[in-house]
Formats: sequence, C-alpha cells, structure tokens
Amino acid sequence: MKKITLLFIPFLLFFPSLSVAVGGNFYDNTNNDKRALLLSEISHLDIKSIVTKIVNAYLNKQTIIEFDDNLKSEEAKIIQEEVINILSSSQGKIIGYKAALTNPRSQKKFNVNQPLLGILLEKMLLPSGSTISPNFGAQPMIEGDLMVRVSSEKINEATTPQETLKYLDAVIPFLELPDLVYDENIKVNGAMLTAINVGARFGIVGDFIKLNQQTATTNSLKNISVTLRDESGKIIGQGNSNTLLGDPLNVVFWIKEELKTQDKTLKKGDLLSLGSITPLIPIETQKMITAQYTSLENDEVRKIMVSFEQINQ
Repeated sequence: MKKITLLFIPFLLFFPSLSVAVGGNFYDNTNNDKRALLLSEISHLDIKSIVTKIVNAYLNKQTIIEFDDNLKSEEAKIIQEEVINILSSSQGKIIGYKAALTNPRSQKKFNVNQPLLGILLEKMLLPSGSTISPNFGAQPMIEGDLMVRVSSEKINEATTPQETLKYLDAVIPFLELPDLVYDENIKVNGAMLTAINVGARFGIVGDFIKLNQQTATTNSLKNISVTLRDESGKIIGQGNSNTLLGDPLNVVFWIKEELKTQDKTLKKGDLLSLGSITPLIPIETQKMITAQYTSLENDEVRKIMVSFEQINQ
C-alpha cells in the first residue's frame, strides 16, 4: 500500500489517460472585465486579506476563528476564484467541479436554497488504497460521494437533466475528504462555504466504470447505494444516490447551468463530484474506511478505501 505524504503524487500518474482532458486555468480572458467590475463593486471588502486568511488556513491546516458572516454570494465567488488561483500553483490545474449541499437537509443547515459549486484541482484526487494523515486538514471529514466524467462538450447544449447522460462516459465511486476549515464556534453560511471552495481538500477515486446503453436507458445512476465501514467492519454511514437532488443527473445539469452563469463551460474529461450520499463524518479514531457501492454496474459490488496514519513530515 502506497503512502501519500504532504507532497502528493500527481493524480495524472495514476490516470495518465486523462492528461489531455485536464481543464485549463480557472480564469480566462472573457471573464477579466466581469471580474474587474465585480471587484470594483465590492471595494469595501479587503479581498486580499480575506484570501490570505483562507489560503494560510488551507496550507497550514489551521482553523479560521474569525470571519465576516455578512459576505454576499457574488463576493464569495470572487474570493473563491482568488483562492483557487493561488492554490493551483501547488495543487495543479482544474480537473473538474464539485457540487455541495445537494440535499434539502444540508441546504437548510447553511441557509441556502440551492447547491454550491466548488473546484477540483488535480492533486486533490488520490487513488483508492492511499494512506494519508488523519490530520489532513483543519476540520477533516469524510463522506460517500459519486463522480461522473464528461465525454463531450456537447453537454453544454443539453436542455434537460436526462439529456446530459448522453455526454457522460463513466461513473466513479468517490470518497470525498473535505475540510470545513472554520472553527466549530463560527456559524457558517452558504457564502462562507463558497469562499473556502466549499471545503474541497482531497478525494479517493475508484475505478472508472463505463456508462453503457442500458444505463442511458434506465438511468440507474439514481439507484446506487453506498455503505461506509470502519476497520472493524462497523457501519458508520449509509445512503442512496437518489438523495442527490432526487437524481444525480439533476446535479450534473445544475453544475452545467451554474458554470453558464459564470461564462464557463464543461470540457471533455471534466470530473464532476455530485455531492454527499452518506452523512458527513469527522475523522477521529478511524484507521481505515471502506466504501461499498452497489448497483454501479449491474449487481456487482465495488469498493474503495482509504487508510489513516500519522506521517512524519
């Protein structure tokens, strides 16, 4: 079993076939004028100070103990872009996106009425079987997730969630390892989550399972069950993919539409994390967590796992 230290082996070493599919930088020239306008409109905020606080917390794995809870959604998105621009220098290029708060319960908790969008950088994704420190973040957590891969940029032309399925070529078991960063005494809202890139830190990626014609016909993506077990075999979390806005394809469509509002599009090879299927679980005393996925591919059971071990830096 390979151990992953602080300087993680690049994701592309494990999935070299994706090298041509990696998305570009978060910024593009078409958005520069829009960003400048937004920055001028929120000049009352000390953007640089807020970004520095978030980046330092991320890189040093420290909790944020003070934060402006009056942050607006558009302000948070600007801060998120600045944070990603800095982190990409060490965490690699954009390889996909994540949707957070994809069920009513979690949306109510953070006082929002729709999901939030996060960015996935290539070194955030690790292969099943990886060993990492249990203190991989300031507030390390784990949840059973689900991922799909975009096969064509034509997905941006889809007008319904069901239509997006034609432009997906793989479904992937995925354990997200988010880091909520904020101190437990801070009341976190949706804008504050967006500012920290909705907690994206690491994720454990399983096998890429080809989506076939049967899947496209029956949309079996909404019938996937996930069970999390610790090293003793005890069940610590369970869920079903129909909790993802009622259907994972609704999440795919939402990501596409949300990017459209930011003058961005999905690209071939983009990986999309569709949200929490199981409850969010703090990393405490666990030494290993295994996720069991059923109905990903016919009646086969697929497993992915991650081990936690203190690693000398």
